[in-house]
Amino acid sequence: MLTTAVFPGRYVQGAGALSVLGEEAARLGKRALVLMDPFVAKTLADAIGKGMSGKIETVDEVFTGECCDPEIDRLKTLLADRHADVVVGIGGGKTLDTAKAVAHAGGLPLVVVPTLASTDAPCSALSVIYTPEGEFARYLLLPRNPDVVLVDTAVIAKAPPRFLSAGMGDALSTWFEAESCRVARAANMSGRLGPMTAYALARLCFDTLMEHGPLALRAVEQGAVTPSLEKVVEANTLLSGLGFESGGLAACHAIHNGLTVLPETHKFWHGEKVTIGVLASLFLTGRPPELVEMVYDFCEAVDLPTTLADIGLADVSDDALMRVAEATCAAGETIHNEPHEISPQTVLWALKTADAEGRRRKEILTAA
Repeated sequence: MLTTAVFPGRYVQGAGALSVLGEEAARLGKRALVLMDPFVAKTLADAIGKGMSGKIETVDEVFTGECCDPEIDRLKTLLADRHADVVVGIGGGKTLDTAKAVAHAGGLPLVVVPTLASTDAPCSALSVIYTPEGEFARYLLLPRNPDVVLVDTAVIAKAPPRFLSAGMGDALSTWFEAESCRVARAANMSGRLGPMTAYALARLCFDTLMEHGPLALRAVEQGAVTPSLEKVVEANTLLSGLGFESGGLAACHAIHNGLTVLPETHKFWHGEKVTIGVLASLFLTGRPPELVEMVYDFCEAVDLPTTLADIGLADVSDDALMRVAEATCAAGETIHNEPHEISPQTVLWALKTADAEGRRRKEILTAA
């Protein structure tokens, strides 16, 4: 039996990590295409320039906002025109996924610098490609992981708390999906079974969130870097990335992908929609009541959505939810890694039940 795990080449985390960005990039090339999201270009350009100055030449470019084929094609042309030999992506998940796709197209090494702990995208050999309108299009599986992932927790701490919460929602799915893949003996993103390391890291991710998640959120609300924040940033970024990629995906992310067929959900973050996938999966897979309660308690404590209304679907019809369920169960979707009966009907029932439980709990909190 073959098992396979996939990891980034180097992981650097801590307050002030941007100061060594140039040092890390210079190990890989002499001229870097630096792709920044618009907010990063406005607020961190000086710190980035200082970290790169005297170590590596740079060509700065601003990301247009969607990880889609037209943007990737634009940057591929720029990469060739500017003769860059390393790609550096700095920003949120879509910026980093675009940088990964561009580096892959050019056959170049890659440094990713997440400025939010909002997804597990930074560590993976995967780009999620959307349409220009923001609807999920496909996964782009890459032959290698980023060469360097660099996370400056002082930058993470300055971001709005909602981003950290969304990252916890994404990371929350890691153990549930990896465990489903382990039980079903389903393949991870390499196409093979995961090793025990992957499943153990996925569980560590879950345990870290349960223990430190609320305290980390309090730290970010104050713009502070604390040991709990460092642990949760590592869980959101490294542990979740390793857990999903080497452990495998199942229902939670498939439900996220299904939800993107409804335009009302597009303004909500990836991890917020994944959270709805987690809650629905609890009922889809028959998790124990005490675990269901623990997960809802956690979501409420870290400001994650617990009802469909929380992701813009307050008045959603059963017909619209069936469209979500059908997209969730499309051929090739990761929900088929679940060791349970799966159909659009069972997904619809799970979504409605998860929403009903979330509404019930909100009513109790309101009454109190």
